[in-house]
Amino acid sequence: MRQAGGMPTPPPVPLDGGTGYVQLPPGQMVPAPAPAPGTAMPDAHHAGVAVLLIGPAGAGKTTVARYWAQRRQVPTAHISLDDVREWVRAGFADPRRGWDDRSEAQYRLARRTCGFAARNFLANGISCILDDAVFPDRPAVGLGGWKRHVGPGLIPVVLLPGLDVVLERNAERSGTRRLSDEEVATIHGRMAGWYGSGLPIIDNSRHDVASTARMLDDAVSRSLTSPPQW
Repeated sequence: MRQAGGMPTPPPVPLDGGTGYVQLPPGQMVPAPAPAPGTAMPDAHHAGVAVLLIGPAGAGKTTVARYWAQRRQVPTAHISLDDVREWVRAGFADPRRGWDDRSEAQYRLARRTCGFAARNFLANGISCILDDAVFPDRPAVGLGGWKRHVGPGLIPVVLLPGLDVVLERNAERSGTRRLSDEEVATIHGRMAGWYGSGLPIIDNSRHDVASTARMLDDAVSRSLTSPPQW
């Protein structure tokens, strides 16, 4: 059917949600799809998951997350916190100018926005991977915040190459993504606190993107079988 003027008539919205998009319940968490009772846990290639890729600036989080999402065998979205933060154009709180109340507020807003997007994707059968530089010494605004915004099924994985690697990669950046060597070293040092946390940690210092993505698959599969306590 066509409307006046030759425009196609949009299809009616299905009432039962069986063939259309699922409306996200306001303020509620949406767990990642779980296997039916009595069935084997699916592997990382086919499972519906929500993954949080943690790491310092220069760890390769965004590159690995995008690569991993593009090559999965189920629909998967990549949600980058830095990208969402930079949606603010006028009045953007540039992290290179220091951390203050305004930058903290914009960070929290971006994280809530990412969390809503992740829940909406999950509610509509699309897996997702988010990336953020989450610090182990700030649980309330770090992992705890992401768990509140996305849901208890979130799978955190830490990407932590050596300091020399992140410094080299940071030097290749430009704009707001490039930090000073001192900031990079400080962030990297704080990330070392993830060792002993029980979360899966990938040292991709000597691995390319493809092999790092395979290691991420392995970490996600292990977490599906035996979820880490966090």
